[in-house]
Formats: sequence, structure tokens, C-alpha cells
Amino acid sequence: MAGPVVVPPPPPPGGPQATQKTSELFRPPKPETSITSLDFDDSGEFLLAACDDESLQLYNAKEGKHVKTLLSKKYGAHLARFTHHAQSVLYASTKGDDTIRYLSTHDNMFIRYFRAHTAAVTTITLSPASDTFLSCSLDNTVRLWSLNSPNPQGKLNLATPYLAAFDPSATVIAIASPATSSILLYDLRNYDKPPFATFDMRPNESTHTPTTIARDWTKLEFSNDGKSLLVGTNGPGHFLLDAFSGDLKAFCARRPGSSSGRIAPSPGLTSRAGVPGQGDMCFSADGRYVVGGTGHEKDALVWDTHAKPSSSTPGGEVLHPMTQLPFRGKAAVVEWNPRYNMMASADKEVVFWLPDEHIKA
Repeated sequence: MAGPVVVPPPPPPGGPQATQKTSELFRPPKPETSITSLDFDDSGEFLLAACDDESLQLYNAKEGKHVKTLLSKKYGAHLARFTHHAQSVLYASTKGDDTIRYLSTHDNMFIRYFRAHTAAVTTITLSPASDTFLSCSLDNTVRLWSLNSPNPQGKLNLATPYLAAFDPSATVIAIASPATSSILLYDLRNYDKPPFATFDMRPNESTHTPTTIARDWTKLEFSNDGKSLLVGTNGPGHFLLDAFSGDLKAFCARRPGSSSGRIAPSPGLTSRAGVPGQGDMCFSADGRYVVGGTGHEKDALVWDTHAKPSSSTPGGEVLHPMTQLPFRGKAAVVEWNPRYNMMASADKEVVFWLPDEHIKA
């Protein structure tokens, strides 16, 4: 693991700057290894990366250090997520079975197994307010779990419910169904009732991503103020929706022909050649900015959601990037720190980004 360049702790949360640059870079021991997911813990101090070499990598983001490697050679590892307990994580198996594993990073021992899915898990998302979490799978189910029990607390049978997200209040869950081009909103307290709102994405797709309708969705995320919902894609941009009405606020456009290079959740995912991911875009902590990969071999993009979209395209609402952040590598996975003004991106290496003035020469 490459030796880090130690930097001072970053400032309180905010948004990216045009002068934001990389401050740390860590390469896995094998150059062919790809990072498939990233997640910061609640304190913002630690970053967890899942890799396709069947390992989990733990980093101290504040100190710019690699902390430890956790191997999962028997089961593989993807979609690794911190729980609200500092030294325990969840992750999806990629071989053997489709169990979700609850691991102590302190002693690398399993705390619990969550067995129910019969096909690959495509999303794991934690409630921001409790030890509840959701999982989505290629078996066309969404399951609601508690960390305290090995048995699911609830189950939804839906068509291709491959992505899910909790809103910041932890009372609403959004579920994305790419095959039906729809986003379903459920009241968590009435999980077994029909959705209270359904957003039809087909008109937006027809206008902005006509060649990938009903496929290539890679991420679903609420902004921290709960007002916006981001639907990430593998294509030429991402959909920014009003979280209450479902109206398209803007299409965050990038260059035509763009792709994260990662496989989007879809039937046959496990048999398709390529590397999985978790989406190459995310909100900044204040919800104003969307940061993501260019979809090409280098750099990252920033969209200002407060900027006025261009109306030059039929269907309108096209938002172009406010700036391009330079880096020689691809940002195939992107995650924003919940407590500090920094982000992480990854492809073949994990990269920490800070505003220029906080980087020690």
C-alpha cells in the first residue's frame, strides 16, 4: 500500500470548489484490482472500500492512512457499508451464496448472517436513524432487516427493485425499478402497503437517455435536505428529481458516450463480464452539488444544482458541469464524506480529494 501524504483535518462540511485536488492516493497490492464500493462511517473519520480481489480495505480519512485489510476469500465482498457502530460493517457476498454478512472490523469475526435472498444483492442501505437496513436483489425482492435479528422484518415483491434509499428523516424509502422506469416511495411505517407515490421516469428517459431506457440505472440517493432525489445512470448523465413531486429538476449532463465502465444491476449481472459498482456520482453534504465521474478515463465533474439549467434541448432542464476536477485516473465510484469537506473516488486506486488551501505542500 502506497505511503500516504499526511494532511491536516479537513474543514466542516460544504461543497466542492473549482480548485479541489487530490490529496491522498492508495493502490491495492495487485494492479489489476478494482474497487467496487466506498462508504464513510458516521464520524467521517474512516472509509471502507470493497475490492474485486475479495478484500475490504479500511482507511483513516482524517490522517490519510491505510488502516487494515480484511479478507473475504471464501465469500467475496461488494457493497460494503458501515453500520452506526464504529467497528462493524455489512457487505454482500459475491460467491458461494447471496448472504449479507455482518462483520466486526476489530477482530475480523462475523457477528451475524442475513440469509434470505436467492440471487445477487444489488443494494444495501442503512437507515440514518436506527439499526434498520434495506437490501435489494436480483431475486426481485426488497427486504427490511434489523441488525439485531437474522430474520427479515419485511419483504416486498417487485419487478426489478434493484436500487433503494432512505430519506434523511428515515421515514420514507425510495425504490427504483429500472425495467418499469419507475421510482416507488413507501412510508416505512406502512412498509406492507402500496407506495404512496410513484414517479414515472419514462418521459425523462425518452428525452435524455433514449438508448438505455429501462436499464443502466446505477444509484438512488436523497440529498441531505430531503428535497432532491438523484437517479444515477451509466449513460450521458444523471436525473435530479424533486423528491416530493418527482418532477425533473435537471438532467446533469456529461459527454455523450460516457460510461462509468461498471456493470449496472440487471438480470444476468453475475454472468456478465465486467466489474460491478455502486454508481459514479453523489451529492455533496449540503445537497447543493452533485459530484461524479466524467464517464471517461480521467477527471471528475461537479454540477451546481442551484444553477439555472439550459433550455437549449427539447424537454429542457439540462444542467452542464460547473467545473471539471483534474486527475489522471477514472472516478468509477464516488462518495462524499458526511462530516468533512472532502470526497473519495476510486477505480484501480482510492483517492481522497480536498480543497486546495487544505493541502500541505
